[in-house]
Order: sequence, then structure tokens, then C-alpha cells
Amino acid sequence: MAAVTATVGHTGVSALLKGVGRHRAAGKLLLLAAVAAVIVPVLDSRWASGTWPHALTVDLSAPLGRASGWIIDNRDSHPLFLYFFGYVSKAVVLSVRAVYLVLLAAGWAGVTAAAALVAWRAAGVRLAFGTAVGFLACGLLGMWVPTMQTLALMVVAVLASVVLGAVLGLAAGLSDRTYRALRPVLDTMQVLPAFAYLLPVVLVFGIGVPAAVLATVVYAAPPMARLTALGLRDADTGVMEAVTSLGATARQRLLTARLPLARKELLLGLNQTIMMALSMAVIASVIGAGGLGDRVYQALATVDVGAALAAGIPIVLLAVVLDRVTGAAGERLGSDSGATALRWVYAAVAAVVVALAGRLTDRLDWPATWTLPIAEPVNRAVDWMTSHLYSGVPYIGGTADWAGHFTTWVLDPVRDGLQWLPWWSVLLIVAALAWLIGTWRTALTAVLAMAAIGVLGVWKPSLDTLSQVLAAVAVTLVLGFATGIAAARSERVERLLRPVLDVLQTMPQFVYLIPVVALFGVGRAPAVAAAVVYALPAVVRITTQGLRAVDPAALESARSLGATGAQQLRQVQLPLARQALLLAVNQGVVLVLAVVIIGGLVGGGALGYDVVFGLAQGDLATGLVAGAAIVCLGLMLDRVTQPTGRPTKKGA
Repeated sequence: MAAVTATVGHTGVSALLKGVGRHRAAGKLLLLAAVAAVIVPVLDSRWASGTWPHALTVDLSAPLGRASGWIIDNRDSHPLFLYFFGYVSKAVVLSVRAVYLVLLAAGWAGVTAAAALVAWRAAGVRLAFGTAVGFLACGLLGMWVPTMQTLALMVVAVLASVVLGAVLGLAAGLSDRTYRALRPVLDTMQVLPAFAYLLPVVLVFGIGVPAAVLATVVYAAPPMARLTALGLRDADTGVMEAVTSLGATARQRLLTARLPLARKELLLGLNQTIMMALSMAVIASVIGAGGLGDRVYQALATVDVGAALAAGIPIVLLAVVLDRVTGAAGERLGSDSGATALRWVYAAVAAVVVALAGRLTDRLDWPATWTLPIAEPVNRAVDWMTSHLYSGVPYIGGTADWAGHFTTWVLDPVRDGLQWLPWWSVLLIVAALAWLIGTWRTALTAVLAMAAIGVLGVWKPSLDTLSQVLAAVAVTLVLGFATGIAAARSERVERLLRPVLDVLQTMPQFVYLIPVVALFGVGRAPAVAAAVVYALPAVVRITTQGLRAVDPAALESARSLGATGAQQLRQVQLPLARQALLLAVNQGVVLVLAVVIIGGLVGGGALGYDVVFGLAQGDLATGLVAGAAIVCLGLMLDRVTQPTGRPTKKGA
């Protein structure tokens, strides 16, 4: 009887909380409607046009044009460029060249052995074997030299990113004021698309390796800074109080307690920095980075899918190897015995011996006869698919027909509908959505971000980009939730999906454009297709993890009451996994936005085209204004899709 009473009481409390939640949402909407009833007539009487009023825009083209002209005119004569940026550029070139020469001097056998031994000591025998196979596959594909060029650039960029991110994270982790000051900067850097980083560094450093390395550092440092700060700020308070009670100084507390407690976060930061640096190193091929990215970019220009795949596979292999090794190293951290240092010495000696053997036998370069050219057979397969699938398929049509229908029936109506809405109604919709799932501060931030887009004078292109993002997110969520539910309910499905998701998640954004252009042509639909494929793995993984994390007792209770599998999913798992599902939506939006912008290379238009045009023409005003609008759009979407929880007291 007591159990029944408790159950009834719990049900009553849940119903009451739901009622309060509904009343709170209704109150927010009523208050917003009251404010709109006062403000909207005033705005409509002064600016009756539905589009953003020209009187509320700020033209930044003139000052940005003057800044761009000053940089170009003084790049070869001003002391700032001669004695600061010039030395930075030379240091980057010398560092990359030194690493590249070391890799060439070690030869293919030495590099492969060194990589395998490092993986063995850090992650175990299985990953050591996989690492060796990955490096050998790069040579078999005829991409050994480009792989070494990319690896040299990666080594320098990752080291610089880790140092910069660790310093910023250390400052933010030890100082609340610094943390509050750095947080909006890191938020902006995370949302700003990779392409937008290229234009400023090209203006300062010109085309070449220095600009590519520095753009990569700026792009890849924020994850290290965030996770370092997180690890330091979340250090166990009990341990810190114990160390303080022993009379340790601030420096001793940092070295003996905070940093050791944060080592997992530090390694995760290293992992994320490596992945982002590799992605950016490929994108930076547009400004002369060379290596594998340059091969992919050339293949994109000629729609050569075979050449793109031959260069894309080594990129994926590098990404998978680096991701697995750093991830496994984080899990094994602290589990090795005191003989670890000696084993590292043995591994280093073995790698040096293999490298010397290769030099003495004059086998430094990858043998030309040991290559497996795949470009021609891949292109033949693509030609067959294009001729049979691109158009003319009975009943279902071809991929070109699908792209055309998707553009006509989805993208065009969504874009036209958004651009038809009065500008103030868009702001009201954004405010309502952000306030319903967050706080008034969240709504204010989202509205100000959207209004800033209008002030920058790119209202219509931004709504065009927003239409592509909304369409891509809708497709991503439908596919991602369905696949994630299937993986959560079946261990076999999850095992089958894992390698596919690993490859898709580690492949750089740039590589996705090649197959979609071959299958769908150019336009907005291919950009959306590439964005869906890029964002899908994160949505699937987060959905699966969230559903699997549901309390087994709740599921057992539902089963004991006779609930079917579908009822358990709808009434138990999905409601309890709400936070994970909202996180999946948020991550899907961020990832889709990143690739939709790169879709400007394949006819995506809107803000992506402005960023690409600004980079190609050296037009700082066009590129930076579009980049700023993308940041504002990303900030608005982040606030609208990520709920802000109210802080609660401990023990509540």
C-alpha cells in the first residue's frame, strides 16, 4: 500500500511540475506578445518594408577596405611586418622544413617503425599494428611524400596549438576573471568557419606555409584551452583542501595536484586539437599548405573523384590513427609501471635502428613499384554511377533529379518563406524559441546576434544560409535519430555502424564535397548533402549514448507493467534522454553550419560564397563581414537549440 501511495504521490508531483512548466511557458509567451504589441506597430509605422531597414545598417566596407589596403602597402616595409611578423613567418618555415627533412631522412621504414612503436607504448599492440598498416597504406596509394608534408605541417601546428591552448587554459583555469573574459572569445572562435580564418592571415603573411600553419593554430587552439580550463577548475575540492592544509604554495598545488588531476582533460584536449588541426591543414591547402590537402583541392577543381579518394584515404587513416592512439593513451594513463621510461628508451632505440638500416641500404624513398593506383578504377566506377544514377533512372529518377526536387520543393520554399517574413517577426520568433528553452538572457543574446546580422547589411544572404542549415538539420535529425535508436536497441547494429561512423567522423570537411559534386552536380543541394553526411555521425553517437544511459530500473518498471518496445521508447527512453537529444540537435546545427559554409565552393551561395569570394579576391570587407554574420548566425542557433539550466544548490 505504501508503494502504491508513493507511486501516486510521485505521479501527482510530476503532473504538477508539468503544469507549472506549461504555465511558465505560457507566461513567457504572453509577456513577449505584450511587448510585441507595443513595439511592432512603432517599427512597422517607421519601417514598413519587410526586409531589414537600410537606415539600421552600418557599412564596414570603407574602413575594412582601408585596413586591407594599408596592410598590402606596408607588408614589405613597416617595422611591424619586418621585425615581428617576418620573424614569425621565418620561424614557421624553418620549423616545418626541419620536421619535413627529419621525416625524409628517417625514410619510410623509419617513420613507420617510429609511429608503430609510439602507438605500441601509448596504446598497445593492436593499435601499433593498425598504425603501421595505416602508414604503409599511404605509401601503397602513392601518397608518401604528400603525407609527410602534411605530417610535418601537423607536427608544428599541433605543438604551437597545444602550447598556446595550454597557456590560455591555465590562465582561465586559475582566474575567474580571465575565464569570463576568454569564454566569449573561445565561443566566437568555435563558431567562426575555418574558411574565415584564412583571409586575415593571407593578408598578413601571404600565400604559403606560414599562413596555413598560423590559421591552423588559431583554429585548433580553443579545444585545448577549453579542456585545460575545465580540468583545472573541476579539480577535486577534497584533494585541493588536503594539499592546502599541508602548507603547499600555489605553484606546488598546481604542479602536484591540479595538473595531475586534470590529465584526462589535457589528453582529451590534445586529441581534439590534433583532429581540428588535421581538418584545418586540409582546408588550408587553398592558401598553399601543400601536402594531401593540395591534392584534394586540385581534385575538387577538376571533379576527379579517383585522385580525391587517393589523397583522402591517407587523410582518414592519419585521423583515425591519431584519434585512436591519443584516446587510448588517455585511458591507459597512470596504469603503467615505473619501467615505462626505460621502455620508451627501448622503443626510441629500435626506431633509430630501423631508420639507420633504411639509410644504409639506400631505401629512404617509397619504392615506385610498390604502389597501387586506384584513381583510374575509381573514376571508371564513378563514371558508371554517374551515367546510370545521375539521371534517367526509371520511376525514382537520378541523383540530379533528387537534387533538383530537393532544391525546388524544400530549399526554395524555406528560403523564400524566411525572406518573406518581416524582419521584426524573425526577431520575435528567435526570442520566443530561445526564451522557451532558456532564460531571458539567452533570448536577449539570440536576438542581438540576429539583429547584428541585419546591421552588417547581409540580412538576405544570412536567411538563405539559414534556410540551408534548417533543411540540412531536419534531414540530419530524421536520419540520425532513427539510426541512433536502432543502434541503441541492438548491439549488432552498433558494432556494424561503429567503423562507418569512425571514418565519417574523422574525415575532414573538405573531402565530403568531392563525391556529392560527382553525384549531385553543383548548387545548394550538394552543399546540404555534404553537411548531412558530416553532421550525421555526431547525432547518431550522442543519441545512442543518451538512450543507453537511461536508468535500467525505469525500463524494467515499464516492462513489468506490460509496455511494448515502442511504448518503452516513446514514454520512457526518449523523455529521460531529453538532454542528450537536445545536445545532439545542438551539435548537428554547429556541424551543419560549418559544412554549409564550405559549400560555397560548390555553388552553395549565400554567406559561404561571400567568404570564398573574399578569400579568392583578397576582399577583406566581403570576407570578414560574411564571417562575422556566420558567427552571429551560429551564436543564435546555439542559443535557440541548447537549453540553459538554472543553477541549483548542492544537495537540492
